[in-house]
Amino acid sequence: MSKKVLDTDIYCLTGEKFSKGRSNIEVVKEMIAAGVEVIQYREKEKDMLDKYQEAKKLRQLTKEAGVTFIINDDIDLALVVNADGVHIGQDDLPVDVVRDLIGEDKIIGLSTHSPQQAREAVVEGVDYIGVGPIFATDTKEDVCAPVGLEYLEYVVDNIDLPFVAIGGIKEDNVELVVEKGASCVAMITEIVEAEDIHKKIKKIRQKMK
Repeated sequence: MSKKVLDTDIYCLTGEKFSKGRSNIEVVKEMIAAGVEVIQYREKEKDMLDKYQEAKKLRQLTKEAGVTFIINDDIDLALVVNADGVHIGQDDLPVDVVRDLIGEDKIIGLSTHSPQQAREAVVEGVDYIGVGPIFATDTKEDVCAPVGLEYLEYVVDNIDLPFVAIGGIKEDNVELVVEKGASCVAMITEIVEAEDIHKKIKKIRQKMK
């Protein structure tokens, strides 16, 4: 596959309301400086103009650094800022429709919460899946119950797609997730809430090894 999909260890997401007063721009600069290679822009509560202006700046920063830039849910926004791809959920537009809209060269990631959804994702031709929520998480309002490590094990053993483990993953439980076979983990609050993002990412990487 020519698309560079999840060839990395830490998948970062923005979450400005958890970022201790720092802007997404400041936080993303720190993530990039710490060597993060995939960043997802995820802001549910801002209006479209704010999101556009912010995502445009982030696209510039990520492009200059060679970082893969994914937009959560918003296909229009991904297209207008020329993001590398979109991440969609089970209740968003169907994958084939999204593919028609964004084209073959863009990445589509899909959140999955069960073996059946993972199998369907393979058939639908997504580029990677999110596997979770592994543990309980408070960053999403409408999140389903944690699927635990069993579903992660199922994906490792049965699904031939790049995947990122997500949901309540922290420095103190990341080893459990890696032991079960995840090589890429997504984190929001654990990283954006950190006083020193660079140091936090370094510590997480040490635990993952």
